Amino acid sequence: MAGPLLRIAFLHLAPVPGALAQNRHLTTTAVIKAARLGARWIITPELAVTGYTFADTLGTDWIERQPDEWMNKISRLAACHRITIFLSHPERDSQSTQLYNSLFAIRPDGQVAGSHRKINALRVGSEAWSTPGTKATTVRLTPFGQVGLMICADAYTPAIAARLKTQGARALVSSAAWAPGLHGPNGEWERCTKDTGLPLFVCNRTGQDRTLDFRNAESVVAQDGKRLLSLSCERSAIFTIDWNLKTGTLADPDAKRMLL
Repeated sequence: MAGPLLRIAFLHLAPVPGALAQNRHLTTTAVIKAARLGARWIITPELAVTGYTFADTLGTDWIERQPDEWMNKISRLAACHRITIFLSHPERDSQSTQLYNSLFAIRPDGQVAGSHRKINALRVGSEAWSTPGTKATTVRLTPFGQVGLMICADAYTPAIAARLKTQGARALVSSAAWAPGLHGPNGEWERCTKDTGLPLFVCNRTGQDRTLDFRNAESVVAQDGKRLLSLSCERSAIFTIDWNLKTGTLADPDAKRMLL
């Protein structure tokens, strides 16, 4: 059955740990190319601008209150192309100065609609720099209305997705840096959709980090407890899908891929 379509782009990127300028250039380039492919929603992976293990080399003093100058540049791109961007970026709290691993939702008018701070942040190792968030966050975005935001392992705790559903979410969006293997994703994303009845769009990353190999990591579209799509590539790529807003499912069972 035909219906209005929402084209969603997953920026399945391979950020280099600590290479801030290089990663920002990669992200900006990918956003522009995705917009030219007709994407109306563009999702970045977790810590796209820093890489996962950035703190040892880059430190954290550079992390600012958001939006900073570079995020404002991305916001101008959103307004120029009339797109919604889900941008993963560390932030410094304006009052406590604590640091958070956050996902920002930028509307087509260039305004930040809201942000989510990763709740299930590890307190040791590569995520020790960040403070765990405490609130499940929804933002109002066209065309769904309320959209629930998550970051990676937030899917591990069923109560987080349940709280998003209670807050009126009509869809779930997650950034991720979740590598396959012993501690890789094992049905958490599918369970979120089974428990809530909501579709979930997960943008994971690729490439090699200092401690983890993401080359076989998968970006995922899930619904009703099942994966509709698993998307992977060993190098940076853009995957686009068309979501049928009338039927509430994929308009095409396959995604399109552009290598970067």
